[in-house]
Amino acid sequence: MIPSSTGGSFSSILVSEADATQRYTGITQDLPSRLNDHNQGTCIYTARCRPWRIESAIAFRSEAKARSFEKYLKRHLRRLI
Repeated sequence: MIPSSTGGSFSSILVSEADATQRYTGITQDLPSRLNDHNQGTCIYTARCRPWRIESAIAFRSEAKARSFEKYLKRHLRRLI
């Protein structure tokens, strides 16, 4: 199940179904639409490893908090996985 927008922002981790070692971390206000963008190939950073699925998504009330968490994930994700 893909959560819809809650009026806030999502910080998410996507994993490639073509290559499970490839992950993408980002934020969005519309998670289903953003996942569709990645799977349609409209995002240059993720086009080559399509299709993508959501590994984790966390909803935040503010974009600032989502962005802060995204930065944390990008700094530490390689060590955590």
